[in-house]
Amino acid sequence: MMSLLLAGCNGELSVVDPAGPAARAIATLWWVMLAGATAIFTLVMVLLFGAFRAKRTEAPESVQERFWILGLGLVFSLGVLGALLAYGLLTGERLMPRAGTGLIRVEAEAQRWQWRFAYPGSGAAETEDVLHIPAGRPVDVAITSRDVVHSFWVPRLAGKLDAIPGRVNVLRIEADTPGTYRGLTAEYNGTGYSGHVFTVRVHDAEDWAAFLEGSMK
Repeated sequence: MMSLLLAGCNGELSVVDPAGPAARAIATLWWVMLAGATAIFTLVMVLLFGAFRAKRTEAPESVQERFWILGLGLVFSLGVLGALLAYGLLTGERLMPRAGTGLIRVEAEAQRWQWRFAYPGSGAAETEDVLHIPAGRPVDVAITSRDVVHSFWVPRLAGKLDAIPGRVNVLRIEADTPGTYRGLTAEYNGTGYSGHVFTVRVHDAEDWAAFLEGSMK
């Protein structure tokens, strides 16, 4: 049964089928939050069952009440929620782009209903609806919009970030291996939204060098 459930987690847009370090951190956070929520839910069900059972038998002693209601019902739940909050904040901090040497920067501009990608400092031409990046190297995507708010999202490579007119937001993505990944706009903004998609093509070192030189389209 578990194998069947996990099989449904695979796919082009699955956040729990990561293909890069940022996406793996997000997937791990998802599983950790699911485990915490399951633990709290299980405790609540146990307490609920105990409450109904106590009405049919004798009333529990005050010490037992304090143990179940305060010790488990409050302390345990708040402890789990606090741990989840701390883990989520640490994960978010690790995912933030930081300055470094040798980083690749790509410019992404959204508009209805198209994505335009530019590669500053290279001989590569601008591309439409296809983002090219190298495998195994972090890439900073500078995201903006020409008209309304859009949202840049490649579920298997990183989290999502809004494209806002007049502002540049930077998202760091990275893919483990060469391949093709699906991206989409995760912000409803009118008719045509559902078809506002793009593709990320991840190249090995040789193909990436050829792309930068302008000999690959």
